[in-house]
Amino acid sequence: MRLLGIICCLVFFEFSAGVQGVRAQTHAGATSNDPQPNLYAPVDEVNLTFHAADAQGLPVADLKLNDLTVYDNYKAPGKILVFECLRDTPTRAGILMDTSDSMEKWVARDRAIANQYVARLMRPQTDRAFIEGFGYVSHVIQPWTGDEHALAIGVGEATASSANPLGGTALFDTIYSACLYQFGKTEKPVSGNFILLFTDGEDNASHVDLRRAVDMCQAADTAIYAFRPRFAESGSSGPRNLSQLSSETGGRTFLLDDTTAEIEKDLNIIGSDLRDRYWLVYRPVELKHNGSFHNIYVGSSDSARSLTIDVRSGYYAPAH
Repeated sequence: MRLLGIICCLVFFEFSAGVQGVRAQTHAGATSNDPQPNLYAPVDEVNLTFHAADAQGLPVADLKLNDLTVYDNYKAPGKILVFECLRDTPTRAGILMDTSDSMEKWVARDRAIANQYVARLMRPQTDRAFIEGFGYVSHVIQPWTGDEHALAIGVGEATASSANPLGGTALFDTIYSACLYQFGKTEKPVSGNFILLFTDGEDNASHVDLRRAVDMCQAADTAIYAFRPRFAESGSSGPRNLSQLSSETGGRTFLLDDTTAEIEKDLNIIGSDLRDRYWLVYRPVELKHNGSFHNIYVGSSDSARSLTIDVRSGYYAPAH
C-alpha cells in the first residue's frame, strides 16, 4: 500500500531476518502428505527494508534515523540496531506466469513485458531471476540465472495451459512455494527480492489461502509486483486479491494493457523501489512469543516533507 509518510514492514525468517516462525505448506497441487520443512527463528529482532520517494516520485537517499518515527504495535522500539541506506543493490526476481485458461489471450503480452524486464533492467553481472509457469500446478521452467538468453528462452516456454492438466489456478500455492523454496536462500537484505507476477488474480485450486501466501512473502522479504488485465469478469475476486498481495508485501499492481511507454515506466518504478532502499533492524520493546501479529508504523518526523513509502504490512511474533 502506498501511504503518505507511512511505512508498514515485516521480518525475515533467517537470523538476520527476524522474529517470525513459520511452517511450510504444500507445493501448488501437492498433497498434505508431502514433506513440510520447518522455518523458525527465535531471534527477537525485526529486520525490515523500505523505499522512500519524494512528491515527484524520485528516490530519497538522504534520510537519517532522526528523520523517522518508528512504532511497533504503537510503541517505540527498545533499541535500533541497524539503519543504513542501501544503494544500487542487486535484485532477485521470480517471474511467475499464469498459463491457465483465463489468461490464454494475455500470455503473449506477459512474455513481452517479462522479456522487456530481462533485456532492459536486469544486470547479468549481479542480478538473478527464475521463470515459473503455473495453473493448477506450478513448474520452474528456468532455475536461477543471470543469463539473459536462458531467461528469454524460459519466458518463451511459458505457454497457455502448459501447467494446467486438470483446470483451475493455484495462485496462492504458487506464491507460497516460490517464497519458501526459491527466495528462502537469497541474500538478505543485500538483494532486492520480488515476484514479477502475471495473472488475473483468480484462485480456485490452492491449498493455502491468501493470508498464508502473504505471510510467507513477508517472511522471505519478497515484494509482489503484479501485472493484470484492466477488466475483470463480473464478480471476480482477482483485482482485490492482487491489491492485497501487492500492498501487504510492499509491491504494486500494474495493468497489462498499458501502453508501451507506461509499461516501461512501470518497470522503472520496480527497479527504483528495489535498488534504492533503507535497511532498519530493531528490537521491540515488548515481544511476547504468542504468534500475534504486529503492525509496524514508520513515518517522517518532518511534517513539511512529503514522502511516499512502499513496504510491507507487519510481522508475526514467534509462537513459542
